[in-house]
Amino acid sequence: MNATSTQHPKVVVIGAGSLFFGRQSIWQMVHSPYLNQGTLALVDTDEERLSKMVKLAEMVAKENNVSLKIEGSVDRRQVLPGADFVVLSFAEESVKYRGIDCQISLKYGIRMCSGDTIGPGGIFRAMRELPVIMECAKDIEELCPDAWVINYINPSTVHGIALHRYAPKLKSFALCDSHHMPHKKAYYAVRAGIIGDNSQFTEEINQKFDFRIAGVNHFTWLLKAEYEGTNVMPTIAEAMRKMAGDENNGGDRGAKALYNDAISYELYDIFGIIPTCTAHTKEYVRYWQGLGKTADAIPPLSIWETEDRYERHDEMWRQVDDFLAGNIPIADYMSTFGPDHATDIIENMVGSLGKKFFINTLNQGAVTNMNNDSFLELLCDVDMDGAKPLHVGEMPRGIRGMQEIVLDTHELTVEAVLEQSYEKLRRAMLTDPLVSSISDADKIIHELLELERKMIPDVWYKDRLQYS
Repeated sequence: MNATSTQHPKVVVIGAGSLFFGRQSIWQMVHSPYLNQGTLALVDTDEERLSKMVKLAEMVAKENNVSLKIEGSVDRRQVLPGADFVVLSFAEESVKYRGIDCQISLKYGIRMCSGDTIGPGGIFRAMRELPVIMECAKDIEELCPDAWVINYINPSTVHGIALHRYAPKLKSFALCDSHHMPHKKAYYAVRAGIIGDNSQFTEEINQKFDFRIAGVNHFTWLLKAEYEGTNVMPTIAEAMRKMAGDENNGGDRGAKALYNDAISYELYDIFGIIPTCTAHTKEYVRYWQGLGKTADAIPPLSIWETEDRYERHDEMWRQVDDFLAGNIPIADYMSTFGPDHATDIIENMVGSLGKKFFINTLNQGAVTNMNNDSFLELLCDVDMDGAKPLHVGEMPRGIRGMQEIVLDTHELTVEAVLEQSYEKLRRAMLTDPLVSSISDADKIIHELLELERKMIPDVWYKDRLQYS
């Protein structure tokens, strides 16, 4: 990145219609003095949605009197030249196909509350998304080879591994928004009784609070929590145990939200450490699959709710429409949204701000008893030279073994998709921790290939005999 780029960075968002990121990216690009003299280029294959997001970004920039340039295109190749950062944040018809993944898996006794990173849902989401990601990588390598490529698409580990191994000339890392700093650390400081609420989190407390999180994305664990040398892990766990009694009396009733505090405490009680992404982690372990002969205190996982998700997305688009129509004043935009993990990191890199963030990247010795090339979510120093993981220590036995199974599943998924190997697809499915039957695995593969043919490359269908 040269001096001009530092002053006028260009950020390309491929998948601008992905509202969970698109709206926040507009907020951050307008808000940040390190970014708001640059360019925000929005890409989406849906012309109507792209037009709305471009207009929204232009309105927000104008309202806040910043010189941010807004570009938009349905063809990413038109806006990639000159990019300093390319954020991949697309998922075509994700709600529909995640619903299919979850329902077919349920038919064969596999319960998924999210269905986008582990289990058949994670494998088949990669089948749909990863080929497109690698097409993007080819275009980036040709048109803006010095740009940082940030994958924001689940399964984050699968796609991060693929970019690292199959597009090694590109500078890339992967993200997940579940460990956005400093909010994540403040969250645990509250539960440890160090502060009363997030607003009280200061740099002094940050320095005194030694907390270490590591693991495969969505299967991460709080391995250490000490404040001024005192272990506060039991205090955090006890806070979650107490919260568990009230967590289902209100708030989010979605499958990913149910019983999370109770499950967090139960896993702490077993392993002595706390899961930090329980909404997903509960899907990675087999305990709440409903396979036991006796009933557990916590019921089996609820299934990802397709229709409710459609409604959530519709509500988000109605909000965008209201901003565009003036039903909600555009002046309210900056108080409605806030910073996003990806654009926070981009700001940090451009501005050389020296902040630490959780990145999905190579272990490089941070977790001392896992391979250096294990692709883990780790707290990192991150600048224009990349992410440098900070020391963590050992991953406890039991959890480490499960981490390796998850990594093997993800790595086999990468190889299956990019080598177009049915043999490795089947092997990935039968390595996955949620799959317990060979026959069921074969039937799931067969049915999902049939139902998702629109989204999966034609090469998988050339020889029909292999799927019979």
